[in-house]
Amino acid sequence: MSIDRSIAPSHALSSPADRFGARLRTNVSAENLQADVMAAEANSLAHTFAQLAASASVPAASQILLGARRRYFSGAGKSSAYANLLTHDLSSTLANVFLVDGHALSSLTVLSDVRATDALVLFSVRRYREETVKFGTEFARAGGSVVLVTDSADSPLAGIAAVVITVDTGSVSYADSPTAIAAVCHLLSTLTAASAKGARRRLAAREEIAIRLGLYHHDESASPDPQEP
Repeated sequence: MSIDRSIAPSHALSSPADRFGARLRTNVSAENLQADVMAAEANSLAHTFAQLAASASVPAASQILLGARRRYFSGAGKSSAYANLLTHDLSSTLANVFLVDGHALSSLTVLSDVRATDALVLFSVRRYREETVKFGTEFARAGGSVVLVTDSADSPLAGIAAVVITVDTGSVSYADSPTAIAAVCHLLSTLTAASAKGARRRLAAREEIAIRLGLYHHDESASPDPQEP
């Protein structure tokens, strides 16, 4: 496969099928394609970090989460993985963290009881799932604060979000890059945990419970670290 450098701008290639046909051909080695993918991912991450440093949107989003009484996280399709990732990390250090996945917790249930002290982090990237747009619109209309993680300042929910975190999903593959979005999840969870009251106590309590429940594999043959007490 090879990369066509004369392709149309990435925002014009809305579907994975369009991107595959425009970007990939079968006349280059796997090693060269790997190098191109790695370079593109490094560039998109560097561009995203530069934008975030200039906008201070992640610290602003962190303050909204810290001030919220209930914190909801959601995304549809591929974006559900990002919502799951951020929910998992933040639930270790914050209380009242909920994944809205349409199964254990539905958008209808959440929208039936939105308060002004509630916050919703939504992941919405092209082609912008309609259920996500409707959920975010109704949540904001009910008085809650929406934090939007998206790939464009012109995405459908940008106008109603309290904070918009814009990431670069530029890619040389048929799939838009997830790298910068995952990095934002890590950055947001770290900033929020660092200022969360009781985060260390909560982490310690979870560790004790995990040990009692035997959640993690323990290698009996591993040599103890002589540095540890």
